[in-house]
This record gives sequence, structure tokens and C-alpha cells, in this order.
Amino acid sequence: MLEKLRKRLQAHTPCRMRLDMPQAAVLLPIVDRPEPTLLFTRRASHLSTHSGQVAFPGGKREKADPDLLFTALRESREEIALPPERVELLGRLSDVISLHGILVTPYVGLIPPDLPLVPDPSELDTIFEVELSLFLEDRRHHTDVIPVDGRLHYVPSYHAAGQVIWGLSSMMLVELLAEGFGRPVSLLEEPPTGRLCYFPERLLRTLHSETPTP
Repeated sequence: MLEKLRKRLQAHTPCRMRLDMPQAAVLLPIVDRPEPTLLFTRRASHLSTHSGQVAFPGGKREKADPDLLFTALRESREEIALPPERVELLGRLSDVISLHGILVTPYVGLIPPDLPLVPDPSELDTIFEVELSLFLEDRRHHTDVIPVDGRLHYVPSYHAAGQVIWGLSSMMLVELLAEGFGRPVSLLEEPPTGRLCYFPERLLRTLHSETPTP
């Protein structure tokens, strides 16, 4: 499965946006277990804003970063003590824009199991893993219907390991599933089954001030 993923991502041509806005990068770490998992983080509950948000390790690009892959690996080292040399890069996904107007570039990497990862307590509460099979089988809890530039986007919301995975992270997951694993899932097509939760524009404006940056 992972070898096929590597080949598909290497053949994938992600969308790259040339926009004048702040940049960030995240790492989607796949843990190379007999049943592969995907690693997530959760922002610390003591933070004054955006506490409890589930995300992939990553953050804003610094001036000294030579490229965005370096940003993703540097932030992963700082946030969860993931050594960059233990990450095997599998590919890159399309750029996405956060509600805060930050251009986010996702990278997919393979990491060994049982590394001594430690969450930075100043930023994170916990690190957790979810079996890839939950996403491959599309066991979503519901679908958030979010208008983006006048077009509806169908963003899956997953409940796993006592956490909620949704929003920008789920948008990245959809591309990973579609392009990396050939799964029949799309942000632009309504899923055939399951509950839909519509986000009115007013609520989105509220989320714009509450949803954390990557």
C-alpha cells in the first residue's frame, strides 16, 4: 500500500499558488506500522486562542528557511521532536489557503514507528495516531458544507481517538486519499451518504477569528 502511495504521489502534480501572502508548511506523517497510521497533534488547552485544535505538525515559514519543505521539517522538530532525517518524503500536496489568509503547503512523509516523540508543552497538548483505514474507508462522522469563493466544498469531519479532525486538515486529507490512494472522494462533490452540516457565511466570519493558523 505504501509503495503504491509513493509512486502515485511522485506522479501527482499538485496545484501551486503564486500569491503574495504569508506562507506556512505542514507535514502529514504516515507511521510505517503493519497497519499504517497518520499522526496528528492537538493545540494546548492553556492557549488563550485556538486551544484544542487538531492539526498536522507545521507552522509559518521563517526568513531563514531555504524552502517550505525545510519549514515543515523544522516545525515538526520543534513541535514534536521529530528528527528531520527520520522523515522519508513521499510527495507534496496542493497549496491551500487558511481562513487567516495564509498559504499552506502540505508535504507527506513516512516515519518509523515508536519514535520518542514529545509534544512541545508550550504549543501542544498531545500527539496521537489514527489508522489510515478509517480515512480509506471514509468513515466520516459527517460532512461540513463550506462555501469557498461562491462554490460549496464538502469537507469530511472525522471523530477518532477522542478527537475531531476537520477543516483545513480534512481538506488536505481528501487530496491525500484521492491522489495518493485513488479513493473516490472529492471536496467538490456531495458524498452519497451521511449527514451534511451547512456553514452560513456569518458563521464562517466567526470561525475566521477563532480557527488557528497552521
